[in-house]
Amino acid sequence: MTVVTRPLVRVGQGWDLHRLVAGGPLRLAGIDIAHDRGAKGHSDGDVVLHALTDAVLGAVGAGDIGSHFPDTDPRWKGADSAVFLEEAVRVIRDRGFDIGNVDVNVLLERPKLAPHREAMRRRLAGILGVTEDCVSLKAKTNEGLGEIGSGDALAAMAVVGLVYTD
Repeated sequence: MTVVTRPLVRVGQGWDLHRLVAGGPLRLAGIDIAHDRGAKGHSDGDVVLHALTDAVLGAVGAGDIGSHFPDTDPRWKGADSAVFLEEAVRVIRDRGFDIGNVDVNVLLERPKLAPHREAMRRRLAGILGVTEDCVSLKAKTNEGLGEIGSGDALAAMAVVGLVYTD
């Protein structure tokens, strides 16, 4: 019988939500999108990159975005959230894992993300160091319900599959 000391596949999930405030643009997946409202946050408020960072870190039990990049640290005020995801990828690679695939849902009423979807996927693939076919990105409305439905907030959910490479 073979004893496996480390799982060959790991899965992580992440979630983030931000209030939308006047004065866009809106940054999602590292792409600035013209909009009259932007996400309020300590960094750039990119819910896609925040959710993915949590998913990647969580897959290897390495904490969350707040434990690595606390909003009480002025170094991260207005920071490009790509830095957070890049660091999370470094953490998993140091532990012998690589990204297998990611699947992201963005929840917002407007703007429509279809015109930006491929640019967002390309940007995520670049940050993650994978090919675009490893990145799924979908947008959903909240059918007018709640803060997301009223256009006062947006959220993202992410799932990541990691594969052991060592």
